[in-house]
Order: sequence, then C-alpha cells, then structure tokens
Amino acid sequence: MTKQTILGRVTQLAKANINALLDQAEDPQKMLDQLIRDYTANISEAEQAVAATIGNLRLMEQDHREDVDAAKEWGDKALAASRKADELRAAGSVAEADKFDNLAKVALGRQLQSEKEAKTAEPTIASQTVVVDKLKSGLEQMKSKLTELMAKRDELVARAKSAQAQNQMMDSVKNINVLDPTSELSRFEDKVRREEARAMGKQELAASSLDAQFEQLDTLGDSAEVEARLAALKTAS
Repeated sequence: MTKQTILGRVTQLAKANINALLDQAEDPQKMLDQLIRDYTANISEAEQAVAATIGNLRLMEQDHREDVDAAKEWGDKALAASRKADELRAAGSVAEADKFDNLAKVALGRQLQSEKEAKTAEPTIASQTVVVDKLKSGLEQMKSKLTELMAKRDELVARAKSAQAQNQMMDSVKNINVLDPTSELSRFEDKVRREEARAMGKQELAASSLDAQFEQLDTLGDSAEVEARLAALKTAS
C-alpha cells in the first residue's frame, strides 16, 4: 500500500459525515453497527500501514545517522593520515609521506560519498516525516469518529426502544378507546338490573298470592262463625 493510498483512506474515513449516512439509511441501527465494524477494520488496517511507514522512516533516519557518522569518521581518518604524511615529509621520508597522503585522499573520498548519501536522504526523510505526522493525525481522527459512532449507536438504540415502548402504549390506548370496556360494563349492569327487577317482581307476586290466601282463609273463618252463631240461635229457641 502506497503512502498516498494510506493517507487518502485515513482522510476519507476521518471526514465521513455520520449524520448524512444515517439519514440515507433504511435501518440506522444496522447502518451504525456496520459502520462500526468497517471503521474498526479500517483502523486496524491503517494502523498496520502507518506502522510500516513509520518503520521505513526510522530506517531511513538510521541510515542517515550512519552516513553522517561515517562522514565524520572518514574525515577524522583523513586528518590523521594527512598529519602523519606531514610528519614523515618533515623527517625526509617523502615516499612514506606520499603513501599517507594517498590514504588521506581515499578517506576524503569516502567522506564525500557519505556526505552525499546523507544529503540525498534528507529531503525524503523530511517529506516522510510530514506524511507520518498526517497519518498519525488521521488515525486519531478515525479513532475519535469511532468513539462518536459508538456513542451515536448507543443513543440511537435507547431512543428506538423508548419510541417502541411509546408506540405500544399508544396502540393500547387506541384499542381501549375503540373497544371502550365501560360499555361492556354498562350492558352487564343493565342485565343485572333486569334480573333484580325480575326477582322483585316474583317476590311481589309471591306476596300478593300469600295475602290472597290469608284473605280467603279469613273469609272462610267468617262464614264458619256465622254458621256457628246461627246454630246457637236455633238451639236457644
């Protein structure tokens, strides 16, 4: 994966408009769950890629330090060889002096090569440092978005459950209004009242019948009394 691809993906995900995505989703909760899975996977992938990029940068920095150290080391060797050549030449050993001057030249050549390699690497190291900083920043934004997604998901689930409970309650209230159980109670009360009325009617009829029987009994008693008195009169005469 190239650094442009990594940076592009990190930037795209970090700038994702969560609210716009949710507005377009038929099932926001499922959309959020999928986004969380995608973000988690992309963050893991991006972390690996960024880690590799950082690793490459550190290797370049290490090589640069080695080139700088090598340039100094070859410079020190060139200086030492040159001083030795001067000593030998002063002592009359021209051939030996030339030998050490040649060694100094070789060391200076190696120094120059190391300096060039270090200088060539510096622009690349600088640009890669900028890229790494952007990648780190992008990863932090992605992690922030992931936290936002998780919070949004939890909020949405809670709101969905609350809305579902309210809808169920309203449906129950609507059904009660439609069925109106008080009307059933009224019909039952009417039925009870009619039964009570029938019972009172029967009681009243029973009472009337009993009174008639007692009246009939009283009538019979009066007739018997009349007959008895009539018999007594006849006996007396």
